[in-house]
Amino acid sequence: MFCRSITWFTCVFMAVVIASDYNDRGFITGCDPEVTVDQLRTGSPELSTTTERAQKVEGSTAADLATLLDAGDGAGDGAVVTLVAGDTRLVAHRAVLAARSPVFQEMFQHDTLEASGGRVVIPDVEGPVLRHLLSYMYTLQAPQLPSVAPQVLVAADSYGLPHLKAAFEQQVAAQLSVENAVATALLALRHSCPVLKQAAVTFIKAHTLQVVMTQAWADAAVRHPHYVVELTRLIAEPPAQTSTAATTESRSAPITRPHSDYGQAAVTAPPHVATCHTPPPDDATVRQMRNLSREEKGRRLIEAAQEGKMKELRALLAVGADVGAMDGDRRTALQWAAWEGHLEAARCLLEGGAEVAARNVRQNTPLHSAATAGHTAVVRLLVRSSADANAKNLWGWTPLHWAAYKGHLQVATVLLEFGANTEARDDEGNTPRQHARKNNHQRLVQLLT
Repeated sequence: MFCRSITWFTCVFMAVVIASDYNDRGFITGCDPEVTVDQLRTGSPELSTTTERAQKVEGSTAADLATLLDAGDGAGDGAVVTLVAGDTRLVAHRAVLAARSPVFQEMFQHDTLEASGGRVVIPDVEGPVLRHLLSYMYTLQAPQLPSVAPQVLVAADSYGLPHLKAAFEQQVAAQLSVENAVATALLALRHSCPVLKQAAVTFIKAHTLQVVMTQAWADAAVRHPHYVVELTRLIAEPPAQTSTAATTESRSAPITRPHSDYGQAAVTAPPHVATCHTPPPDDATVRQMRNLSREEKGRRLIEAAQEGKMKELRALLAVGADVGAMDGDRRTALQWAAWEGHLEAARCLLEGGAEVAARNVRQNTPLHSAATAGHTAVVRLLVRSSADANAKNLWGWTPLHWAAYKGHLQVATVLLEFGANTEARDDEGNTPRQHARKNNHQRLVQLLT
């Protein structure tokens, strides 16, 4: 008991020191924040306002460290979790992870093994990179790590750390060479890195012959032909157009929808190529599915998406299952994947041609479903795939209405990044902010002000 008391006294003491030091310094990323914002800004007042809102909310997360003070002796080991990446074991506070990363927040607030246990396996990040990621989440300082800069950038994007990602875009860009230009450009396209994309395209334009003659270009043309096509298009554009395209927040230049629900031009990201990471199904599974009727294939596809059965879902897509098949409530497989938070299933369905704007009997889109359920990663995937952030359902509710009503702060932040209208009104005249206030979601009220 004495040892436990000493341990928690130490944790509380360090939390107070971190919070105090954080408040003294303000929000620091290891690079000039104004430079990073300017590089990512499109010149749109709406996007500028959204960026300021996001920074305001992220800057207020110092208060989240105070939750460590409530842990006390009675909290036991539940306040901390062990992150496992290969042979690396790192102990961290759940409160800090959830406050910094929407991925961890979603993980801990739902009924998952990670939420109920004290061990989280991080399969997609190497041990040293995980250590840097965790260090940033505690200190909010981006170190200079040129040797692992691409890996840290990918991890920052995967776990929703935009300022760390922006800092490492610059570090990767500083190392451009003929040998790595193709890999760098593909990295920028895969992970929506506007600054890095502009730098890579500019470099390749200046060294086109040398880059195209490398083995890396030939390999990319075989393994990632869609990205090479996009890269070729960017290289062929005049400088002014390339600059505009590279400085947008989305994967390429924004498009304007002239008939948005609230009477203004809505700027959203165009479709991108979603890459399904699940291995392709084996031949035996495909043969088993091939003889099913069209209706049965569609029914099973919806069921696989609902339950996150990736092997069966990939096999059904391989044998031509209809991604537009609907259940009795006119819900598609993508809508079920969005509702249940199955990110990889949603990614594969989009790759298979699923309609991102499909509507069920209540006129909810997949984005409505993901926003209502609080699945931040799925919301980000959908809006990057051109889902309309201002689509209205049968009662005039937008995805932002649902996020505000349910108290999903990170979901709302992503929706605002992609042009969600804070002044949209449902059929009863309520704005998202009014729903947030009625349900006492104060941080959302602050974000939507």
